[in-house]
Amino acid sequence: MPYQPRVAILVPAPDYYEKWQPAFARKAAALTGAGLVVEQRVWTDPGDLSGYDLILPLFAWGYQRDVAVWYGLLDRLEAEDLPVVNPVAVLRWNSDKAYLAQLAAKNVAVVPTVEATALDEASLAEARATLGADEVVIKPAVSGGADGTHRIASGAPVPTDAIGQRRLVQPLMQGILTTGEFSLFYFAGRFSHAIVKRPASGDFRVQEQFGGREEPWTASVAAQALAEAALAAAPAPPVYARVDMVGDAAGTLHIMELELIEPSLFLHHAPDKGAAFGSAIYAAI
Repeated sequence: MPYQPRVAILVPAPDYYEKWQPAFARKAAALTGAGLVVEQRVWTDPGDLSGYDLILPLFAWGYQRDVAVWYGLLDRLEAEDLPVVNPVAVLRWNSDKAYLAQLAAKNVAVVPTVEATALDEASLAEARATLGADEVVIKPAVSGGADGTHRIASGAPVPTDAIGQRRLVQPLMQGILTTGEFSLFYFAGRFSHAIVKRPASGDFRVQEQFGGREEPWTASVAAQALAEAALAAAPAPPVYARVDMVGDAAGTLHIMELELIEPSLFLHHAPDKGAAFGSAIYAAI
């Protein structure tokens, strides 16, 4: 029997609150279909990882809540020279949304963003003036799952949990309320599929836990070009990637974020149900 490479998928601790197992099953099926043996290791305490052909942080969900542990894991993976996809340099770069400023510096259209090192009423007012927007969204620079993300209406104060904290301030992009947020998926640099995610009525968050829903979307040439320009700015080519973007009031698309660590890949919406994903991971070994 030919050798089957072993891959470790980093997963949340048993008491993690989000339901990750259905998405894990889809990804694992794609990987086993490509000829890989898949095992789980808890990302916060994975133990010895030296015996694996590849380590995938595909379900390191909640890393934004244990930032020191997360960066410690990245340091360890790098120090032990373990085979990781995406590469550690990409994971570290993608962990902090300061990368949006780097994309903007390379003329990639991103959602306009002002960083406040210690958010207060004065810095919020200054950010609103800089952005030319009364209604804004704030989020932590290291964030996921809409943790710590707030929509702040004109004249509303800084939310209590954000006072004195490092926050990114962005205008509320009207496209999120009208057409939704678009996600494009790439495996080994090749476009696979796309979806549109829409928030529940009265909300602006598109995540499933807040009532968001998704459906397949036919990505335009402009959307694919924007996604590929953003991915080209990463420290190394990502093997798997999700690119989230949203339109402004005129419909012009802007990068919301790059998901290169532990993205939901919505493989059930891929025409090949994840075969390209499996092949990309296998080829990275």
